[in-house]
Amino acid sequence: MVEIELDGKKVEVPEGSMVMHAAEKAGTYIPHFCYHKKLSIAANCRMCLVDVEKAPKAMPACATPVAQGMVVHTKTDKAIKAQKSVMEFLLINHPLDCPICDQGGECQLQDLAVGYGDSSSHYEEEKRVVFHKNVGPLISMEEMSRCIHCTRCVRFGEEIAGDMELGMSNRGEHAEIETFLGETVDSELSGNMIDICPVGALTSKPFRYNARTWELSRRKSVSPHDSTGANLIVQVKNNRVMRVVPLENEAVNECWIADRDRFSYEALNSEDRLTAPMIKQDGQWLTVDWTTALEYVANGLKQIKANHGVDSLGLLASPHSTVEELSLAATLMRGLGSDNIDHRLRHADFTAHTGARYLGMPIAALSTLKHALVVGSRLRKDHPLFAQRIRQAARRGAKVDVIGSNREFHGGNDWALPVRHFLNASADQWGALLASVAVAVAAEKGVQAPVTGTADAAAKAIATNLCAGTDAAILLGNAAAHHVDASALLSLANWIASHTGCKVGYLTEAANTVGAQLVKAQPQTSGQNAAQMLSGSCKAVVLLGCEPAADSAAGAAAVAALQQADMVVSLNAFKTNLDVADVLLPTSPFTETSGTFVNAAGLAQSFHAVVKPLGETRPAWKVLRVLCNLMGIPGTDFETSQDVLAATGLTVGQVSEAQLSNACDTPIEFKAIALDAAPSVAGIYQLDGLVRRAPALQHTVDAKQEVFA
Repeated sequence: MVEIELDGKKVEVPEGSMVMHAAEKAGTYIPHFCYHKKLSIAANCRMCLVDVEKAPKAMPACATPVAQGMVVHTKTDKAIKAQKSVMEFLLINHPLDCPICDQGGECQLQDLAVGYGDSSSHYEEEKRVVFHKNVGPLISMEEMSRCIHCTRCVRFGEEIAGDMELGMSNRGEHAEIETFLGETVDSELSGNMIDICPVGALTSKPFRYNARTWELSRRKSVSPHDSTGANLIVQVKNNRVMRVVPLENEAVNECWIADRDRFSYEALNSEDRLTAPMIKQDGQWLTVDWTTALEYVANGLKQIKANHGVDSLGLLASPHSTVEELSLAATLMRGLGSDNIDHRLRHADFTAHTGARYLGMPIAALSTLKHALVVGSRLRKDHPLFAQRIRQAARRGAKVDVIGSNREFHGGNDWALPVRHFLNASADQWGALLASVAVAVAAEKGVQAPVTGTADAAAKAIATNLCAGTDAAILLGNAAAHHVDASALLSLANWIASHTGCKVGYLTEAANTVGAQLVKAQPQTSGQNAAQMLSGSCKAVVLLGCEPAADSAAGAAAVAALQQADMVVSLNAFKTNLDVADVLLPTSPFTETSGTFVNAAGLAQSFHAVVKPLGETRPAWKVLRVLCNLMGIPGTDFETSQDVLAATGLTVGQVSEAQLSNACDTPIEFKAIALDAAPSVAGIYQLDGLVRRAPALQHTVDAKQEVFA
C-alpha cells in the first residue's frame, strides 16, 4: 500500500493506483470526462488536472501514479485555473444547442461548465460542424458536433463489448468518432455507450425527443429477460415507460445492461397490448368483463375435469414469469388434482432431479475464472452480461474453451473474446467431445474414466486447465440444458469436476428459470411434462405468459396440438395465441406488477410495479389467486405479492444452498439422435414476448440473422 496526502487527508491505496483512485477512496470529487472506473485510462480530456507538490505544472489525476509521501491538492488556484483553461478549450467548438439536446439536464459537460466555464470565450471563429452518422436503430449519432473526443465509447467497445466498432479518424479539429466503412454498431451491449457518453453526442434513438430528463420519475426494477437479473432504473412520464437505464450493482450487472434490457420497453406501449378480457364465440373475439371471463374459465376447467379427469388439465408457464405467478400456477393445478405443470418449454430431457439447477457460483466469480469450458452456448448472444464478465477474465489471462456447434462462429470472432479451442461438432457429438475431456482428465489423474474414448491434443489441454481447480468451471449453456442428453452431459461434467476441483454450473435461460424450479412449477410425481402437453394430450390448457409457437421446442406443431384441446386459456400481456386460445386474460408485464425473480446464481430479487396496469390489465398472480378462489382451493387468500412470496418459503436475497444443486446421478449414456437434431434455443431478440415486440430491437442485425445452429 502507498500513502499519500490528498487535500490534507491521508489516503492509502494499492501500489500502481492513480491519484484519481485515491480521490475516489477519499470521497473527493475531481472533475473529469474521459475517465471511467470500468475503462482503461486514456487521459484525453485533461479536465482532471490537479496540483501535485514539487511538480512544475498541473498533472492529470487519472494518469498520475501515486508515490509514497505524495502531496496532492485538488482545489488550489493552480488546479482550478488549469481546469478552467481546459474547459475553455472543450467549449471552443461545442455547439450552443443545450435547449434542444436530449442530454440536457443530465449532461456532464453542462454540469461542469457551470462550475468551471467562463461567461465569454477568447475564441471568436466559427464552430466546426461534424456530419451525423447512421449506425443502426439503437444509437443516434445525429449531433456528433457535440463530441469532445473522450473516447469512452471507443474504449467501451474494445474492452467491455469486445468489438471495437467505433474509432477516431483524422487529427486535430478534423478528428471524428465514427464506424469505419459505413458499418453499423451491432454489439448486444451497445446501448451502454449512450450512458457513458459525457455529452449529447450519442443518444438513444428510440427515446430521442420524447421527454426531458427532469420530467421523468425514476423507479427501480429487475430485468425480465435473461438469467442475469440485471438491476434497472425504469423512467416514467404520465404513467408511461419512457426509458430504461442500468442501476449499478457490482454483484450482478456492474453498471451495464444488455440492449434487450434497455430497449424492450417499446413493447410495453405497443398496439399488441391486450387491455381487456376476451372470449372466442363462433370464431369471433368478444370483449367481456373480468367476472364473466373468470367464471367462464372456472366453469370450463370444472366441466373438463368432470368429463375427462384431472389428467386432462395442464398448465404451461413461461420461465420469465415471477416466483409469485409460478407458485400460484402450481397451487392452482395441484389444487385441482393435476401435476401437469411445466416451465421447461424448450427442453428435450425431462429427467427428475432434486434441487434447482443454477450457475454454481456468484455471478461476480465469472470475472475471476482462470479457465472456462463452455458447452452448448452462444455466450454473447444468450447471456451478454455473463459474456462480458468472462471477457474480462480472458483479458486477464483466463483460457476459454468451447464445445458446441455454431455456423457463425468464424474462428472465434463472433464470441468477441479469445477462444483457445473450439470443438465444433453437431449436437449429437457434444457428449463424445466432453467424454474425450473426461478421458484426458482420467489419464492425468490416474483414475478409471467413466466412458471409453480417446483424447486429442485439444482435449488434453482443456483437461490440464480444468485440473487447476477452484478457478476453473464447466459452464453448460442453453443448448446444453435443452439437449436430449442434458442429464448425461451434466453427469459427465460432474464427474470431471469431482476429479479436478472445478465448478459446474448452468448459465440458465430465463429471468426466473431457477425460481420456477424452486416453487416446483414442473411435474413432481407422474405429471405430464411440457413436451407431452404440447403434443395434444390435454383437454384444457392454461398458458401463463407463453406463446407455444415461439417459446417451445415444438414450435408450429404446438399450435396444431393445442387446437385439438376443448379449452385453452391464455394469460398474457399481448393479443397472442389467437389461433389456439378460447379465452384471453390480460396480465401485467413486469413494469405493471410486483414480483420476484431468482437469477442464475440463486439470488432472489423483488421489484415493484413502476406504472399502473394498462386498461383492464391485472397482475397475473391476482388473476391466478381469484381462479384458485373460484375453484375452492384453500389457503390462497393473499392480499399482496409479498404474502405469496412468504408462502413459498423464499425470501429476498441469496437462496439457501440446500435448495440449489447441480448434482446428477443419471448414467452417462448418450442417445442416438439425428445429426440435425439441434437443441431448441431462442435468438437474442426472440427470447420472450417483450423483445419480440420491440421495434428497434427487431431492426437490428442480430434480429435479422439466424442466431444459433
